[in-house]
This record gives sequence, C-alpha cells and structure tokens, in this order.
Amino acid sequence: MAHQDELQTSCVIAGAGPAGLMLGFLLARAGVDVVVVEKHPDFLRDFRGDTIHPSTLEVMHELGLADEFLALPHTKAPKLSAEMGGRTVTIADFSRLPVRNRFIAFMPQWDFLTFLSTKAGQYPGFRLLMQAKVLDLVETDGRVAGLRVETPQGLVTIHAPLVVGADGRNSVVREKAGLEVESFGVPSEVLWMKLSRQPGDPDEVMGHAGPRQGLVLINRGDYWQCGYVVRKGTYTEIQAEGIAALRDRVREISPLAPERMDEIQSFDDVSLLTVRIDRLKRWWRPGLLCIGDAAHAMSPIGGVGVNLAIQDAVAAANILTRPLREGRLSETDLAAVEKRRLFPTRATQKLQLMMRSRRRKDEGDAERRKGPPAFIRGIARWPVLAHLAGRLIGLGFRMEHVRSR
Repeated sequence: MAHQDELQTSCVIAGAGPAGLMLGFLLARAGVDVVVVEKHPDFLRDFRGDTIHPSTLEVMHELGLADEFLALPHTKAPKLSAEMGGRTVTIADFSRLPVRNRFIAFMPQWDFLTFLSTKAGQYPGFRLLMQAKVLDLVETDGRVAGLRVETPQGLVTIHAPLVVGADGRNSVVREKAGLEVESFGVPSEVLWMKLSRQPGDPDEVMGHAGPRQGLVLINRGDYWQCGYVVRKGTYTEIQAEGIAALRDRVREISPLAPERMDEIQSFDDVSLLTVRIDRLKRWWRPGLLCIGDAAHAMSPIGGVGVNLAIQDAVAAANILTRPLREGRLSETDLAAVEKRRLFPTRATQKLQLMMRSRRRKDEGDAERRKGPPAFIRGIARWPVLAHLAGRLIGLGFRMEHVRSR
C-alpha cells in the first residue's frame, strides 16, 4: 500500500485517538471498510486524557473486552476527593452506579489506544495509516468525498462517502470544512508535572483549591500526575518569575511535602495545556461528520473528554453502520448523530462551567475568590450530592450502548 496514491473505502477517519479508533473498530466489526489516519508515528505522548470512566468500561464489557482490557496496568479510583479547609471531601462517589465496574481506571492513553487498534486490526476491513497528515478535503459537487494526506511514502488521496473528523480540539478537518465554532467561559491553563509518590502520601485522586488556582493529583502508581490549574496567561507570568516561583505557588496548595517540588528542576519538566470549552454550531456537512474534541472541546474537569468521545463513537456507529454498509448514507443520518449527542454535550459543558464557577450570591467578590468553586462547596454541605456527581461524571447524561452487528 506504500506505493499507492489512491485508496477507496467506505469511511475515512482523521485521528487515531479514542473517538477515531473506537468508531473505526465498531465499523470494522460490523463489516464496514474503514481507514483511520493519524499524523503521529505512535501513541506515546504524555499528559493525554488517561481517565477511563465507568461508561467506557461498560462499552468494553458490551464488546466482551473488559476483562482483557482491565488486565492492563491501571489504578482504580472508586471516588474523587478534594481538600477543603483542611478536611477531605468526597466530590464524586461511583459506588452506586448501575454498571459492572464502579470506578475510574487511570491508564496511560497509549495503552488504551494500542489495545483498541490491535483489536480493530483483527478485522479485515480496518486499516490504520500512521504518519499520515491531513492536508485537505476531497470535495465533489459541494459534498466532501475524501481526504488528501501526506505520508512518508508520498501523497495519498483516500476516497470515501464519509469523512469523520476525530482529530481533536485543534481539528484540521473541521477547519478545512469551514465549520463554525462557539466558545464558552474563560479559557484556562493546566500545567502538568510529574512528582514521585512516597510513603505517607494520600492514596486517592485529589483536588486542592487555592485562592485563584487549583491542583489535581492523579495516582499513577509510582508517581503523581499533577495538574496545576490557573487562569489563561498565568503561565507566561510564572515563566517570567522563574521556576522557583512555580514551585512556591504549588507548595502553597499541595498536600505533599514541600521539598517534593524540588523535583521540578526547570520548565522542561512542565507541560502546558490551554483549556477551552467550545462546540461546533453544526457537527456535519454533506459527506463529513465531526465527533469527540473536534466537535466539542472539554475542560479536563472530571476527565470526561475521553469518555464523551467514546460515547460519540458508539452513537455514530449505531446510527451510521447500516447506511454505510448499504451505500445509502444521507445528510439525515449525519444530523441524527449530532441530534443524539447534542444534549449530553451541552449538559456536560454546562456542568463543567458550573464546577469552575466560584459565584454565590450571598458572598462578596473577594470572599468568592478565596475558596473552591461553589459546586464543590455544595457537595461538602450535602454529601449525598457526591453520588449524583458520581453518576454525572461516571456515566454522563446519556449512556450509549453497543448494538449487535
């Protein structure tokens, strides 16, 4: 195939992330010919969305893959906690969910993607092209009809009645398609770092709120993945102040021993993620559909991005498999995917904006800024809400189920 410059398939998917690979797997499983293209040579990138929620674990169970999947190295979080005023508060409890696996599995995303791609590769109709960078759309009479990609072997044109943009929050596909994006809330930044785990450290996934920032600690077994959440533009200020200033800022709100921050020796040990919440005004054009972060970028709050992407993929496969297999895909089918997934997307983004908000009408501005978001304060006051939060974070607002082939 390296010598070919023209390919024909039923569906070409840009992006071998969770949404793209899950959709490719489900389509191939149902007998649909599919090509997934990925610009990187491998899946090995740090600080990707590594949270596998109960909703995704349920999908893996429905596919008969849960036991094998959970044999991969991971850590379990049956609840999510936050520190408030010196005490630990459970902000999301998954113990009562009506599913088989009532926990979040923290697993390196490259393991998840390697697992999915290996399973998908067992079907003859699945092809994965790595180091295949999307250059442009193929269009015929106003309809998207394929992708032009650049590979180490040269240019390849992939013709398909359906192009799916699953290429993330900076989607080339949605840009080339001219789809309009609507943004919500104020962008923020997450500074990701690794710190060693030591005896006496907390066992749980923890959130810690400071006056204008927050810290998330994710237990990775032998180290902590730390996310320092600040307002957009703050990282530039911190860089100007120097690495010692970053260490001091994090020490103020970290439950770990102060000397642990000495492990961050330079800004080379820090990875910046700019966070924005946005959504396409329309997810499709004739011959093209966007799903996952390409359709709706999420905040890392609750780690829901990966799992919404998986739910999008399941819904898209349920709706599009038969029309693709029978060669009768229509705009109505593409609109049906958006209609199916629009409510849970809107509701999740609204919840994320609420979780970031510090507003409470009976407080002054200065007082609001002192503590954690109002959402967390509410759960601290009424602990029963932790089960509701567990359901919304763990399962989402609309769970999708894998249909039989």
